[in-house]
Amino acid sequence: MPTTHVSLLQRLGRSTEGAWEHFVQLYTPLLFYWARKAGLQEQDAADLVQDVLVVLVQKLPEFRYQPGKSFRGWMRTVLLNKWRNRRQNTPLPLGSDLVPAVPDGAEILEEEEYRHYLVNRALELMQTDFEPATWKACWETVVNERPAAEVAKELGMTVNAVYLAKGRVLSHLRNDLQGLLD
Repeated sequence: MPTTHVSLLQRLGRSTEGAWEHFVQLYTPLLFYWARKAGLQEQDAADLVQDVLVVLVQKLPEFRYQPGKSFRGWMRTVLLNKWRNRRQNTPLPLGSDLVPAVPDGAEILEEEEYRHYLVNRALELMQTDFEPATWKACWETVVNERPAAEVAKELGMTVNAVYLAKGRVLSHLRNDLQGLLD
């Protein structure tokens, strides 16, 4: 694991080794979900996701995050435009949420679901970046809300080591997702 961890968007901009693979692992399920929600069958959705990934591999190295702008919205727009180009402006199916809607309670819920999805997926993918004890120390204190002293005793660590492990994992997560949680 590198000592200086930059955000995934920065690594994509620099074409850092492994950044694209990580991005694909993180976002493919979400892109596929959006394509299916637009009414596409599984194979058509998979084809659309591939088309979107081709655009993203070209555009992401020059992408610059702008505070206040939605990275997720930008990606959704890319998907929607590719869908429209493939369907030659066929209207979206009824009930599709790819068309921008007036912000309301549903949009807030969708934002929370997106954040929840992205954090969980990032955690799932980054687990292998840490020693098992480091990962477990963080997981037990953050997710399971167990006291650091209890976790330290269970893992044969000092309380300070538990706090350090938690800090390393959470710092990695924050850096990795910087700019992605609009």
